[in-house]
Amino acid sequence: MKIALLVVLGLILGALGGAALGIGAGLAWVEIFKTTGLEGYSGMLVFFTFMPLGAIIGGLGGALLFGVLALRDAAIAIEREPIRHDP
Repeated sequence: MKIALLVVLGLILGALGGAALGIGAGLAWVEIFKTTGLEGYSGMLVFFTFMPLGAIIGGLGGALLFGVLALRDAAIAIEREPIRHDP
């Protein structure tokens, strides 16, 4: 259950971060390639193309990353028992 919850958390955080990076990439694209702003074309390009692509890529990447970390955490013993020295 912990693994599934961490995957969902990674999906949500990755989607938010990816959307923000997508907006940044879209704004950079508009400035670099001098996309026309006629009737809001540049804004629609950024918010209907780059932001969803960034959210999808970031969500999948975040879910994958958190899932792998959760699986590794399940395989590694977090708490070791102390070594007993008998005299």
